[in-house]
Amino acid sequence: MVFLAAVGFGTIGIFGKLATAAGLNNATLLTVRFAAATALLVGYLVVRDHAPRPNRRQFATMAGLGIPYAVLTGAFFWGLVYIPAGLATITLYTYPVYVYAVSTVALDESLTPLKGVALVLALSGVVLIVGLDTAGVDPVGLALVSIAAIGYAAYTTGSRLAVDDMNADQLATGAIATTGVCMFTYGVATGRLFVPTTVEQWAIIAGLAIVGTVAPILLFVNGLRYVEASRASVVTTAEPVVTVVLGVIVLGERLSPGILVGGTLVLVGVLLIERETPDGRPAAPSGED
Repeated sequence: MVFLAAVGFGTIGIFGKLATAAGLNNATLLTVRFAAATALLVGYLVVRDHAPRPNRRQFATMAGLGIPYAVLTGAFFWGLVYIPAGLATITLYTYPVYVYAVSTVALDESLTPLKGVALVLALSGVVLIVGLDTAGVDPVGLALVSIAAIGYAAYTTGSRLAVDDMNADQLATGAIATTGVCMFTYGVATGRLFVPTTVEQWAIIAGLAIVGTVAPILLFVNGLRYVEASRASVVTTAEPVVTVVLGVIVLGERLSPGILVGGTLVLVGVLLIERETPDGRPAAPSGED
């Protein structure tokens, strides 16, 4: 489930490029994206979810998780204004390091040698995929994307803690709704909001809301019920692999040797982490006790 969530999240960059080409700015794109996603999630809860109504503390938890999600989204998109996309992606995907650090303290998770090897392989793969283009590095942009990485780590570990106490679908809905409110506030404050007018713009927003937001966020928070936050953070490094592959297929971008080798390293890291059981031991092959 976490891997499929990474696949969904991997489409965000593609939708972002298509949105720019279609004349959508970030304030409008993100505000309408999260508004549409919230409506879809609420509809999903009405139809499918029979969990009790969240109490006041659980509502506060949902809102609290929406804040780091809004921070990581806004900081990453804003950081792209200042630094190359490759460097921004590398910086964002340092977030598993923060997850590991927090998980050992807040979640009582163990850092095993296999997890360490998987993390190194996955992050090395990300570096090879996006390339280390340090030309024109702006410290402001680097700081913004570093904030996004910390926000991603906070959201991952916070969600892992929260799903033990409340319904995962309600948790996702509350977090996305809070993010939408934050994005709307930002859009109004900057005066850059407008109503999309073309079929292409609405199609891009619909795709981003469904494929890049609703489906992966539900898969992610439900997946965290079954795996440790540190394991999930390694699995999600498959996201840039998906983005690159879709870039080649949809946008006609170049497939370099670095992409092939890097993608292989990421997938090996994901497979390694899936070989380990929650107690830190390698998983037995199918059919063994």
